[in-house]
Amino acid sequence: MTRQLQVEVKFDFICPWCLIGQRQLNRALAALRAEQPGMAVQVHWRGVQLLPDVPAAGLPFVEFYKRRLGSEAAMRQRQEQVLRAAEAAGGRVDYSAIAIMPNTADAHRLLAHASRHGTVAQRDALLERLFRAYFEQGEDLGNSEVLLAHGVACGFERAALRRELRGARVPFVAYGAGDGNSGVPLFTFDARLTLSGARPHDVLLGAMRHALATAPASV
Repeated sequence: MTRQLQVEVKFDFICPWCLIGQRQLNRALAALRAEQPGMAVQVHWRGVQLLPDVPAAGLPFVEFYKRRLGSEAAMRQRQEQVLRAAEAAGGRVDYSAIAIMPNTADAHRLLAHASRHGTVAQRDALLERLFRAYFEQGEDLGNSEVLLAHGVACGFERAALRRELRGARVPFVAYGAGDGNSGVPLFTFDARLTLSGARPHDVLLGAMRHALATAPASV
């Protein structure tokens, strides 16, 4: 019997720690598969809209973070921390490219559609494209045309995608995803072991090993 591991990740596209967590998870999964080639791993991405009140046009990014963190100095310090962590994880963040803090409701709806109707490869490709679009290119993930372009590039039909986009006035709520109060990224392994935050890949790998080692015996 093929051994299986279920991984659930709660995240938001605007959270740089979620980008970093995704990169660290990819490294951990690669190591696990190298150790246990017969392992079947299913990853479920659960969108959490951290800022549902952001307007459709978004908010000025720099001004938003200055208010949120209290000063430009605090903002710069946080950004430097993120840049170091992203580089260590094999990711990239270009703060000079980001002008808008977007509303992510439709971005989450797009990925949920991909999860329901596409292959795992298509879903992962869309997740990757949207992370890169925001953190590397500064694209507005609240803009429907931006989202449709990325969805079509991953092999989905434009008309089907457009039906999923309901705009910023309708918050995204996913079953079981929560509201982000527990923090994102949030990793859960086999619905039993949970880790919060962008943990290093070896910590995630250790959690996966532990979940597998302590799994209840099959009947």
